[in-house]
Parts: sequence; C-alpha cells; structure tokens
Amino acid sequence: MNKKLPGYLLEKNRLVGTVTFSVLFALIFLNLYIPFSDTAWFGLGNSQTFLFTAGFAFISILIMVISRTVMYHTSRLWEFTYLGYVLWCIMEVLLICAFYTFVTVDVVRSGGGGWIQVFSRALLYGSISLIIPYILTGMYFTIMEKNKTIRLMNSPDVVSDEQVSSKAEGKITLFDNSGALRLSVRTSNLYYIESDDNYIKVWYMDSGGELKTYMMRCRLKTVEQSFQDTSLVRCHRKYIVNLDKVKVLRREKDTYYLELDCDSIPPLSVSKTYTGAVLDRFREAPSDKVEKSV
Repeated sequence: MNKKLPGYLLEKNRLVGTVTFSVLFALIFLNLYIPFSDTAWFGLGNSQTFLFTAGFAFISILIMVISRTVMYHTSRLWEFTYLGYVLWCIMEVLLICAFYTFVTVDVVRSGGGGWIQVFSRALLYGSISLIIPYILTGMYFTIMEKNKTIRLMNSPDVVSDEQVSSKAEGKITLFDNSGALRLSVRTSNLYYIESDDNYIKVWYMDSGGELKTYMMRCRLKTVEQSFQDTSLVRCHRKYIVNLDKVKVLRREKDTYYLELDCDSIPPLSVSKTYTGAVLDRFREAPSDKVEKSV
C-alpha cells in the first residue's frame, strides 16, 4: 500500500471522469435503494423534499469536486501512495455520510432514528455508491493506460536516432500526451530530458554524432514513472539525466553538479529534493566519477 500511485490516476481529466461517473452511479444506486430504506427522504414530487434533495446533491457533489481539486494540486507537491489515495477516498465518503446524517436528523427530521443509526446506515450505502465507482474508474483508467502503451509500442510512426528495426533492445521510447508522436532513442545516445512548461526537450546524439533536441508535449513526471528501472534518474525539477552519460559528479558547497561526456552540454545541477536518489545511484558507480570541490 506504500507503493507510489501511478500519475495517470491523478491527471485532471481522470479526476473529472472519476467524479462524473461516481455521481451518475450514486444517483442510479440511491434511486434503487430508496424504496427499501427507513432513513431515506429523497424525492422529486413534494416541493420541500425536492429542495432538500437538490440541496444535498449539490453540496455532496461540491464536496467531491473540492476534494479532487485539492488532491490534484497536492499531487503536484507530494507523491501519492496507494494508501494515501485510499484514505483520501474514505475521507470523502465519511464527510458526505456525516453531512447526510446531519440533514436527516437535524433538518429533515425523517424519524428514521438517531445519529448513530442514521450514520451507520449512510456509511454502508454511501460506501457502496462511492467506493465501487472509485474502484471501477481506477480499473478502467489502468486498462486504458496499458492499452495505450501497447498501441504506441506497436505504432509505425516513430522518430528515431537511427533506422528502426524490429529489435528494440537498449532503446528508450517516449510518446506525448495524445499518443500522436513517438521518439525512439538508443540509451547510449540519450543525454538528458528537460522540462519546458507542458513540453519536454529530449537531448540526444544522432547516428552522425551531432547533438540534437526533440520537443514533444508531455510531462516530465510521466517520463520518470515510465523508466524507473533504467539508467534515467530525476536530478532536478527540470531534468531527468542518463547516468550512463555522466562523466563527473561534482560538489560545490551544498550543491552537486553532473558533468556529461559532451562538452556542449553545461553541467546540470542536482536539487536538494533529488540529491539522495542521485547519490544512491552513484554509490555503485566507479569512484573516478565523483569529484568534490569547495
């Protein structure tokens, strides 16, 4: 549960899709559940009941929208784990169920019991009407992402540093957010990837020995998640570097710099956030790659 949550589940369009599907699922489920409940007061016929129903639905949706908006912005600052995501979803359910209990007991006064009875019943059916769509949307987005990866890996529209062969060993494959573009580069030719707002710049050496850059619409975090088990490592908010191309890890006061084996590329700084991860990777590197200076 402490494993890092895939970033695609926290993308803006995915969060909007989760809220939309959850609302539709909950509306259908609650309409089926109302005739069998002694605490449900939803209705569309009576004007007062309709007012309470519309108000409760509006505020519940507002809670979900605010929660997912905060989740989106929080994910830009900190990494979400599966446990954190599950606890966040449970918190949403508890808030909505507590609000339903308050309306039922203190506003509508439906006579279905006290706080404990109403809240326990609301928690049961609220969990069914919200947790199930959360799980279904998560599974759907995961399947979509896997299918997209498979489709792009088999796509013939490839921008490459050499003639593309059927054998793709030792290659890094990148694609943009829409899946329309694809860049295939040998790991031995890739230097680093730079973030530029909503785009990334890939710096690589072509087959003629010339340093080139390729720009595509993609987030750097997506690239980081795709190549965790390769020689690529995040060293800065703006950079992912190929450690195989690093010539020297140099320290100046409290800052580390990576010098690549290409004179035309300036040293890349290592930010404090990623210093630990970079140093861990260098512990297995030859000692002649590490240089300290004041």
